[in-house]
Amino acid sequence: MSIPLAIVGSGKMGRLVEQLAPEYGFDVRAAFSRSNVGTLSRESLGGAVVAIEFTAPGSAAGNLARLASLGVNTVCGTTGWYEELPQIRKVFADAHTALVFGANFSVGVNLFFEIVGRAAALFALHPEYEAWGWEIHHSAKKDAPSGTLKKLAGEIRSAGFTGALTLSSNRAGAHTGTHEIGFDSPADTITLRHTARSREGYARGALQAAHWIVGKKGVFEFREILSELRSPVPAGG
Repeated sequence: MSIPLAIVGSGKMGRLVEQLAPEYGFDVRAAFSRSNVGTLSRESLGGAVVAIEFTAPGSAAGNLARLASLGVNTVCGTTGWYEELPQIRKVFADAHTALVFGANFSVGVNLFFEIVGRAAALFALHPEYEAWGWEIHHSAKKDAPSGTLKKLAGEIRSAGFTGALTLSSNRAGAHTGTHEIGFDSPADTITLRHTARSREGYARGALQAAHWIVGKKGVFEFREILSELRSPVPAGG
């Protein structure tokens, strides 16, 4: 039996999620754009029990609070709003609903977080190394540096690396996304890089998370549930 789904955000990611949703056992009951997201209500959701939110940093927290109040478990792929995460945690707890959020819903990127963290722990033992992080995305991306690059920097620091770490960003054209971490010493340079070929990896990760969150309560980071999302869910659940 299909799971009723709402999509909040009708940009490129939202349209791709809508296209792929049937493969993951979802029936898209409603899709909201920037112009009509203010009409979110039990009626306009069409019976959706799960929502996937891909909008903009300035509107994400408000959308999440509204969805929680309506009893809709939500997956949020928007970044740039995390300073409001403590309040959002409380909203979802009070509403007895669930949220999965993440700097990046690509399975590969989340594995990249692990790789970078482990590498940083090794370089932390060698003070001659300094580090950098760089990323490039399409020109329409709002936040810079990206949430993913900030998360990578956090992984480096959490691993105990205390040397110099500089971050930089570029925005150009239709670039899907590349993130690079480097460690440099007078003797050598080591570079780690993740390059996305398309947005499909992000959309599929969000759909897997949406399937997982049905019936759950609480607030989870995508990376926390990654081990439970090893295989795509066949259509029909």
